[in-house]
Amino acid sequence: MTDIQERVARHYGQAGIAEAILEALAAAGKDIERLTPADLAPIDEFHTRGRAATVDLAKLLGLGASDRVLDVGSGIGGPSRYLAHTYECTVVGLDLTPEFCAVARVLAERTGLAERVSYRQGNALDMPFEDEAFDVVWSQNAAMNIAERDRLYREMARVLRPGGRLALNDVTAGEGGAPHYPVPWARESSTSFLLTAEMTRKRLEAAGFRVIVWEDTSAPALDFARRRTAAGPTPLGIHLFMGEDWPAMTANTLRNLAEDRIRSLHAVLERV
Repeated sequence: MTDIQERVARHYGQAGIAEAILEALAAAGKDIERLTPADLAPIDEFHTRGRAATVDLAKLLGLGASDRVLDVGSGIGGPSRYLAHTYECTVVGLDLTPEFCAVARVLAERTGLAERVSYRQGNALDMPFEDEAFDVVWSQNAAMNIAERDRLYREMARVLRPGGRLALNDVTAGEGGAPHYPVPWARESSTSFLLTAEMTRKRLEAAGFRVIVWEDTSAPALDFARRRTAAGPTPLGIHLFMGEDWPAMTANTLRNLAEDRIRSLHAVLERV
């Protein structure tokens, strides 16, 4: 790993994540031996708008059981398990953080989805997969930690078959100035690499993608952030593995969206 990648992995990774999640689920009355993706939704959708964003993006794809999906920046596996459970497709998750991959495997077993989902620790700039190995590449709120966007998008195109689709949720730069830190993807600016939506689109098109859907989702993201703040702390949530500064991260997410320092995007593109 490079120095930046090591710092990104440390930002997300810590010991005892699986134990903390399972303990909280048991306290909430869940059967931790037979979990469902719905049980895990408050915990394992670590991106803007949570499960709602995953549902909305997936509806645009028309996935089927024959599709092979790669989730780049798969975290603890929430979207991959949702896709496999809902659409009966096969999903491979790739994440830089070893602890996240380990937790994802535990939760795949507990949800009975281990035959449809698998997880690899690895670098999105040098993916350990053959050319044209996937029908869909999926990525939610992962690119913000990656400075080499051209290389990332070329790798995504490389592993997609011709005509394959790329589904993205992304945080992009707004016009209100630099973000306030910490935020969920970075505790300070040295590991945060935001592009504007316009530049993101140009880089993707240069890598060999054609835009099918391109939508600014900042308004629903701001509404989600406001509702989350108003609701206050919950027993099940991302705070279980992001530490004591999670309240500051969520407060800054709301402030950054409200001040147009960050924006939210979802898109579907085709590899030409």
